[in-house]
Amino acid sequence: MNKIVLVCLLAVGFSSCSINKQAQQIKALEQCDYKLIDASNITIAGTDVKKLINEKSVNLVSIPALALGYLRKDIPLRANLNLQITNPSGALAAINNFEYIILINRQEIANGSVDQRVSIDAGKNVTVPIQLNANIYQFVANGKILDDITAFLTSASKGTEKKGMVTIKIKPSILVGNNLVKYPGYITIDKEVSSKILL
Repeated sequence: MNKIVLVCLLAVGFSSCSINKQAQQIKALEQCDYKLIDASNITIAGTDVKKLINEKSVNLVSIPALALGYLRKDIPLRANLNLQITNPSGALAAINNFEYIILINRQEIANGSVDQRVSIDAGKNVTVPIQLNANIYQFVANGKILDDITAFLTSASKGTEKKGMVTIKIKPSILVGNNLVKYPGYITIDKEVSSKILL
């Protein structure tokens, strides 16, 4: 009987140590520096944005698939984002997986999750790929926002610079036994991006 109690106490102790360790890793994650280093394979309604920019004339309304998207109220935006996380602390920073919300100029355009362990050693950095999949119908249907998007893309095609704010909110999870427990809030990364990132 005493052996069973001892085994139970050890199991609880190990579980508690594991939780504390993960909590320390998330605390180190809060102190990390985040940088959106690039965006690639950007398409709107299946049309490559770089191709539009290279043609030196950006007219979103002229994209054939966009008209169909209007009718369906489904205009897909796809992109591959690379988020660089640098750990300046003296401790390991790690998460088991995380949920994210992506906002452009304070408006949410996408959310999802990254189901992989991310581990950043002290003084090191890693690049985490994030797949952006969003229906931007509500933004394109708004004339002002459509004008803002067109102006951003046009500035890239003309070699000038226009800036916008990208916000990525991350909600990490820690593993408790076999269950993922979500962090109580979001780690928010605000990044001013230049239209030159599209070139």
